[in-house]
Amino acid sequence: MLLKYQVEDIVSQKGELYFPDSLTRNSYLEAFLHSLHLEGYPAAHIRSKTFVGDTLDVRLEAGQLFGWMHLRQGNLDGRRAMKAGYQESTFRRQPVNFVQLRSFFDGILDEAQNTGYPFATVRLDSLAMEEEGLVAAINFDPGPFITFDTLDIDGDSKTKSLFLSRLLQVAPGAPFSQAAVDHALKSLQKIPYLQLVDQPSLTFRNETAQVTLPINDRRINTLDGIIGVLPNEAEDNKLLVTGQFNLSLYNVGGKGREYSLQWQRLSRYSQNLSLRAKEPVLFGSLLDLSVSFDLLKEDTTFLNRDFKVGLTYPVRPELTVGFFSRRQAGDMLKVPEEELTARITDIADFRFSNYGIDLVWNTFDQLFAPRRGGLAAFEAGIGNKKILDNTAMPSSAYEGFDKNAIQYYATFSAERHLYLSPSFGAWLRLRGGEMANKNLFLNDLFRLGGLSSIRGFNDNFFFAKQYVYVNFEPRYYFDHYSYFLLFFDWGRIKDNKEAIDRPYSVGGGIRLETEQGVFSFIYALGKSNTQIMGFNFSKVHFGYIGRF
Repeated sequence: MLLKYQVEDIVSQKGELYFPDSLTRNSYLEAFLHSLHLEGYPAAHIRSKTFVGDTLDVRLEAGQLFGWMHLRQGNLDGRRAMKAGYQESTFRRQPVNFVQLRSFFDGILDEAQNTGYPFATVRLDSLAMEEEGLVAAINFDPGPFITFDTLDIDGDSKTKSLFLSRLLQVAPGAPFSQAAVDHALKSLQKIPYLQLVDQPSLTFRNETAQVTLPINDRRINTLDGIIGVLPNEAEDNKLLVTGQFNLSLYNVGGKGREYSLQWQRLSRYSQNLSLRAKEPVLFGSLLDLSVSFDLLKEDTTFLNRDFKVGLTYPVRPELTVGFFSRRQAGDMLKVPEEELTARITDIADFRFSNYGIDLVWNTFDQLFAPRRGGLAAFEAGIGNKKILDNTAMPSSAYEGFDKNAIQYYATFSAERHLYLSPSFGAWLRLRGGEMANKNLFLNDLFRLGGLSSIRGFNDNFFFAKQYVYVNFEPRYYFDHYSYFLLFFDWGRIKDNKEAIDRPYSVGGGIRLETEQGVFSFIYALGKSNTQIMGFNFSKVHFGYIGRF
């Protein structure tokens, strides 16, 4: 089907277009005529149509072009006009463009509905023709001023209404904002301990707006642990307690507080402890306060402590920015005999005070067992590290060392969940980090290995001053949150003596979700410079995490 068209009068346009059928051709012709009206030719019309076979020849008349002589600001106040982008020159002796006018009016109404006036209206007033042009004034009616009412929680959630309204930035008494409502719904999806069970609603009455959220508490509090009591071979008539214990609590007191405790002791001399606490909406602001403490006792060689205090701010629902202060300390527990008369080499007593920034960009479809989206995180810190003299070491052991030096570190993480079909998906993660100082020791370094990093190795198996590793995990889902998995992990690790290791691991497993908790089983084989790949070196990571 061929369309030949020509626009006469003021505008001279012509062309030829091919269409698959007459219906599509007629739709295009109607849209073209409408575009002429919007460009300032309200009298544009079809003068004639001529059919010759499959060809339609159309003649159009544009008619008179209307232009703006003057569009006055009218009763629109200067602040609102400026925010909407009003410029008098745009509407003075210019062709009438109704698309531009509609966009301008939409800007006025958007600004109004985000500053407490959701029922505002705007129109042209005193419209007249002068010298073949239009003269008009803007008439703006703001309507009633609307404020947010108390947030209504419709569901079994024990979350406090005032806390949630501040967290979502729809606090009672604040001017109504449609943008704030949209932002709140996006932010709600990023809260792991809440589950939206129905469509939210917005009700206006008595010059207030009430947001109703049908939400339930999600069962994500976790508790699991294994305790072993064995005879202590080193001390008679005493027992050795081994095992691990993990506790994570969310939304404590209905105010979003989070606490966690992780303890692990798998041998007589080594153990680690991790404590975390988070206080959101600090003093009613959007700042979140977090505090953490980590302790690592590595056999009989050293003891590390790490204390960190941070403040984070949600710039957008997807983006948070944080600043922190961190104090790290390391102490030798036993000085090797060969170092009593030598220089310090692998381990030293140190104190490292540093300050830094962390950024998190999160686009997961849900924080709890996501299927789509990604996450990117970056953290960097810099400060002064001081090496302390150990009384068991001769003073000559520290000769030539700069005991006070600047040290920095940076880490990054990027992961992606791929949704291939309801039954198939994949998880991909890339992580890396580096630290730098003229004097780095084993108890300075990053620790890698285990279920949370490179599988197929014991926890904290690797020491690294520089690392990068990737995890790839295809998944077959047999339930919404339950799946079988295969995986491949690969890394490149450099220690403080510039030795490079390229570990890798392969394996598979299962994650089974139940109403009471999550059971996981992963079998892994890993290879590195210090571990060969063999079934006698395989690692089995399994556990059950109870949820309440």
